[in-house]
Amino acid sequence: MLRAGPRPVAVLCAGSAVLLIGMGLRQAFAMFLHPVTTELHWSRESFSLGIAVQLLVWGFSQPVAGAIADRYGTGRVVFGGGLLYAAGVGLSALAWSPVHFGLTVGCMVGMGMGGAGFAVVLAGMVRAMPPERSSLVMGIGTAAASVGQFLLVPLAAGLISARGWAPALALLAVVAAAMCPLGFALRGKPAARAEPAGGGALAAARQAFAHPGFVMLTLGYFVCGFQLAFIGNHLPAYLEDLGSSAAAGAMALSLVGLCNVVGCLVFGALGDRYPKKHLLASIYLARAVAITWFVLAPPSLPGLVAFAAVMGFLWLSTVPLTTGLVTELLGSAHLAMLGGLVFCSHQVGSFLGVWLGGLIFDHTGSYTAVWWASVVLGLLSAALHLGIRRAPRTAVALA
Repeated sequence: MLRAGPRPVAVLCAGSAVLLIGMGLRQAFAMFLHPVTTELHWSRESFSLGIAVQLLVWGFSQPVAGAIADRYGTGRVVFGGGLLYAAGVGLSALAWSPVHFGLTVGCMVGMGMGGAGFAVVLAGMVRAMPPERSSLVMGIGTAAASVGQFLLVPLAAGLISARGWAPALALLAVVAAAMCPLGFALRGKPAARAEPAGGGALAAARQAFAHPGFVMLTLGYFVCGFQLAFIGNHLPAYLEDLGSSAAAGAMALSLVGLCNVVGCLVFGALGDRYPKKHLLASIYLARAVAITWFVLAPPSLPGLVAFAAVMGFLWLSTVPLTTGLVTELLGSAHLAMLGGLVFCSHQVGSFLGVWLGGLIFDHTGSYTAVWWASVVLGLLSAALHLGIRRAPRTAVALA
C-alpha cells in the first residue's frame, strides 16, 4: 500500500505515460542505425555496441534504482531517471565517435532508463492498486510502453527523413524530458515495515537466489532480452539489406508496438486467471515458431506484416507475467529491487543480442546465425519456465 501518495488512477496514468515515452524512445534508436553508420562511416558493430552498453547499464542500474525507490519513493527516482535520459539523448546529437555515442546513448540513457524503466514504474503502479488486479495493472503499463513504440518509432523516422539524424535526436530529447514532471504523480513509497534481522534488501536478494523458481525465471528472461534486442535493433537494417526501404522497418516496428498493446492486455488479464509459468512458456515457444517461419519463408510484404503482428502480440507480454511471477514467488515488499534483479538477466541477453547481431553481420555479411540462435534460446526458455515450482517461504518474509 502507498503511504502519503496520490490516488491510484493518477499513479496508473502517470506510470503509463512514463513508460510510453521512455520505452517508445528506446525502441526508436533502431531507426538511427543506418543513417548514423552511413554518415559517420562507422561499422554496425560500433553502433550496436553503444546500444548494447545502454541495455547493460540499464539492467545493472535497475536493481539499485529499485532499492532506492523501495526505500525513498518512486517519484524521486523517476524524476532523476528522466533527467538523465533526456540529457543523454540530447548530447548524443553531437556524437562524433563511437566512444561519445557509448557515453551518451549508452551510459547516460541506460542509467536514465534504470530509474524510469519497467521495474521501478510497474512496482509503483502495482502498490497503488488492489493486489488481485496486479497482473492486469502491469499489463496496462506494458501496453502503454507498446503504444509509445507505435507512436515514437514512426515519429523518429519522419524526423530523420525531414531534418537528419542529429536534429531528430535533439527534438526527441525534449520529448524525453516530459518524464520528469510525471514523477511527481508517482511520489508514493511502500508503507513502513519491520525489517528482518538479516537486513532488508540484501536478505531479500539472498532468499530470492536461494529459490529455484526465481533462478529459472531469471535465466529464462535472458532469452527475452536477447530476442527482443536483436529483432528490435537490427530488423530495419535486415530489411534494407533485403532491398526494402527504411519505411518498411519503421512500419514493422510500429506494427509490433500496436499489436503488443493487445498482447499485453490479453496476457495481463490471463495472468490473473491461469498459471503465469504456462503462459510464459507458450510465449517463448510461439516466438521460436514465428522466427523459424520468418527466416525460412521468401521475403514479402505480407510475410513481414504477419511476422510483425505475431511478434508484436508476444513482444512485451512477458513483462507483466514475469513481474507477477516474482510477486507470487517472493511477495511485493521488495518488488522493485527483485524485479530489477530479474531484469539484469534480461539486459545481459539484450547486450548480447544487439552486439552479436552487429558483430556477426560485420564478419559474415548475414544475420542468419543470430536468427537461429534466437530460435534455440526460445525453446530452452520455454522448458525453463515449465520447470518453475513455488517453494515454501523460508526465514525472510518478503510479502
